[in-house]
Amino acid sequence: MSRYALLSVSDKSGLVDFARGLVDAGFTLLSTGGTRKSLIEAGLPVTAVSEHTGAPEIFGGRVKTLHPRIHGGILGRRGEDDAVAAEHQIPWIDVVAVNLYPFAQTVAAGAGMAEAIEQIDIGGPAMVRASAKNHASVTIVVDPNDYAQVLDAVRAGGDEALRMRLAVKAFRHTAAYDAMIGSWLGEQIEPAAFPSEAAVPLRLEQTLRYGENPHQTAAFYSTPGEGGRSLARARQLQGKELSFNNLADLDATLRVVFDIGAATGLPSCVIVKHMNPCGAASHSVMSTAYALALSADPVSAYGGILAFNRPIGDAEADAIVASGVFYEVIAAPGLSDGAKSKFAAKKNLRVMELPADWADSVPAGRDARRVQGGWLLQDWDVGHHTAWQPVPGLRDATAAEGATLRFAWAVCANVKSNAIVLACEADGGWMLNGVGAGQMSRVDSVQLAIRKAPRPVAGCVLASDAFFPFADGVIAALEAGVTAIVQPGGSIRDPEVTKAVLDAGAAMQFTAARHFRH
Repeated sequence: MSRYALLSVSDKSGLVDFARGLVDAGFTLLSTGGTRKSLIEAGLPVTAVSEHTGAPEIFGGRVKTLHPRIHGGILGRRGEDDAVAAEHQIPWIDVVAVNLYPFAQTVAAGAGMAEAIEQIDIGGPAMVRASAKNHASVTIVVDPNDYAQVLDAVRAGGDEALRMRLAVKAFRHTAAYDAMIGSWLGEQIEPAAFPSEAAVPLRLEQTLRYGENPHQTAAFYSTPGEGGRSLARARQLQGKELSFNNLADLDATLRVVFDIGAATGLPSCVIVKHMNPCGAASHSVMSTAYALALSADPVSAYGGILAFNRPIGDAEADAIVASGVFYEVIAAPGLSDGAKSKFAAKKNLRVMELPADWADSVPAGRDARRVQGGWLLQDWDVGHHTAWQPVPGLRDATAAEGATLRFAWAVCANVKSNAIVLACEADGGWMLNGVGAGQMSRVDSVQLAIRKAPRPVAGCVLASDAFFPFADGVIAALEAGVTAIVQPGGSIRDPEVTKAVLDAGAAMQFTAARHFRH
């Protein structure tokens, strides 16, 4: 009795060699459309599915494999359904290789609704799930990378454990595919909704050496079909494999550097250590921005993540190398050939090149955090609500103070709460001049920022990610010489805070929006 293999793939990589191996093992090939054409062009014998079923492909190819001779051949229980199969002349199909219509690639390329709908596979997932359900007898292959081991198993007479592993992979594959479609369609119809049921498609990008600590295993997954600011779109040019902490810190660094770049309109540089900026600056000369950012906290910069919002040129690379600071990762939207050459000598340095459109993009989907037993989902915290209101009775911020406050606010929005940022003008640009992050009380964050300031605090401005619950933090800042403050406002003690600012002759603006980052 002839053995059958059904091949219907959108990804043709490795197809011909796989099919040839099946033919050599005695299989009769069944196929459809473009897959069949590729096999015929390779000189392989192949039977059209329509010839096998006796039913034509109809509706422009929408219906071709949805037939009892296909699904009966896949789902039939060997040794139990043989008589019924013989009665209806249904031969068993023992190998099924299917990968699905390229929905993710289609929508990522900007396809409209009609084109996207045509890339929703129906027959493919049905065959994949049927084959995976009957993995006791059927080998399902959804990934060309598995062709070689499947051929080895076929030649060896079968491998039950392999069929089981591939079945699990197949169910995960169709689940991710359906999740991707549901997510994209939902965004087109009702983008702000939180659906009653949801699934998130994930694709393994790389396994990591370990998690936050060596005893934790870890991996990096991307969300298929999501463009914009996606770490999966960054290209590693050199250096050791990225770690869990590298990726987490890189994400934090890129948020800050492009936020302050948008706020100032200038080349910007940020250094992050343990998810918080320890150095940040904007300047018309990018090498100067680097020098200013490093000067904010050169001790903490060691082992940090360094990122720019503009391509790194030779001058910036020279400044980085000359500073002698060890960085885990350097990232920018492009590097000159000279910069690449200078960094190449540092074999362990990870150099990441961002897509050129990063500055003009936003993160897709929603922000998510895993908690025990579930997920917390929220909109991304993008846009920094710069329609601020001066506080009645206080003097207006000067133009110079206002520009520095915008820089400080963009940095503060990316610092762990309770977040306090001091910033100042420096050499024609702006720099971070002390940060208080992650403290349990806001006054502690103020005092920490003052202690960390490498330059005099007198003349600096201050940004706070949330309102001051008491006047003590504001008083400490004013006594240190802060001249202007930006904060959300809204505390029942705002009158006390305002009086302290008035008594010091300082300026203050309310944003009416906070930026907690837990």
